[in-house]
Amino acid sequence: MKLTQFGISLTAALAFVASMPALLSTPRAFAGSSVQEATDPSDYRIQVDLGHQLNKDRFKDIRVSVADGVITLTGNVALFADREAAEKKAIHAKKDVAVRNEIRIAGARVSDEDLQSTLVKKLQYDRVGYGTTAFNAISVTVRDGVVTLGGHAYGPVDKSSALSVASYTPGVQDVIDAIDVDPVSPMDDMIRLRVARLVYGYPSLSKYAIDPGKPIRISVQNGNVTLYGSVDSQADRDIAGIRANSAAGVFKVTNELQVESASSERN
Repeated sequence: MKLTQFGISLTAALAFVASMPALLSTPRAFAGSSVQEATDPSDYRIQVDLGHQLNKDRFKDIRVSVADGVITLTGNVALFADREAAEKKAIHAKKDVAVRNEIRIAGARVSDEDLQSTLVKKLQYDRVGYGTTAFNAISVTVRDGVVTLGGHAYGPVDKSSALSVASYTPGVQDVIDAIDVDPVSPMDDMIRLRVARLVYGYPSLSKYAIDPGKPIRISVQNGNVTLYGSVDSQADRDIAGIRANSAAGVFKVTNELQVESASSERN
């Protein structure tokens, strides 16, 4: 006699229970990323957890695979920042697990010249309003889409902000951090203020404070001052150097200011 309960035969119920192990071992698909099957249970668990974390639109074309404890990320993203974010999620998915990041930056390539010009303009106005713009002197070089940021940042936040600007700029394939953060020094902070007052307080130099993104940059490390940026004339360049050198506590002044008219002639 065939027994049934709630319209399901006992034979069918037993068949369903027998199929449960196979159902549980089948990898699930995630809306935001593609997860390939892992044979080792611990690898599979890492793979599933990371798949959940990458279940966002920005990671929709990323594929995840795990073998022998090594996480491999492949596919495409729109920005270098997305590639970085995916790798950080993979690193935090499991301690002591290696990550192989093979994600590519999709989209139209941007020429190195255009990319450098875009980044220079963005970094000029980065951190405007926080009181440190004039004390950051960050350089930009680009080769084959790889951006290297160098120079000096007033503090760790200024450095992180500059790196973020580069990471979120379309066309950037990679970002190399070569920025030095100025040492914490109350003495250097006093020198910065003194130099700023002496430079911008001079009548012919006050105009360089009008545009917040294009000031005369004052970089200070252990009493050594370097001036960066562009000025309108050789006279302005010389005066800025003399004024900076007269500030109390300054050990040395290096004048790297460029005269715009001279730059135009060289180009």
